Amino acid sequence: MFKHYLIVCSLMALSACSASPPDPKEFAGQFRDTFSTEIKGDGIKLFTYKAKLATATDRPLPDDQPHDQRINRRKQDLQSYLIEQRNAEQRLELWHQQVDLGLQKTIEMSGYCQAGFVELNRYVEMDRAEIRGECNDGATQEDFTKFGR
Repeated sequence: MFKHYLIVCSLMALSACSASPPDPKEFAGQFRDTFSTEIKGDGIKLFTYKAKLATATDRPLPDDQPHDQRINRRKQDLQSYLIEQRNAEQRLELWHQQVDLGLQKTIEMSGYCQAGFVELNRYVEMDRAEIRGECNDGATQEDFTKFGR
């Protein structure tokens, strides 16, 4: 009976770990995003959030590294890419979560959609994503000043 109790507790602990929010550090140095806004004449606030995983060419290599070290770095990036492909499904789920987290943090930091938003379109692939949305609140004079038309 005690063994069954331990097994159930272990499974619950494992499921709790897998349900935790994504760790932004998982994509540290690999994540690039942009947030563009558009305010229509009648005060409707729209946005487009784009995110992508940085490729090896997106990640800057220090110019002061010798040529051999830069070549080795490129090989390591390729090896990392191949390993990532083996874990693609799990990585895609984490990527979805990271995109959602990135959008949430971007909206919070910008203050663009004060009353939340409605998602109009979502496109998420293994290495890039785009979410278009419309804010639930209309544009204020401050919004026009801060974000333009």
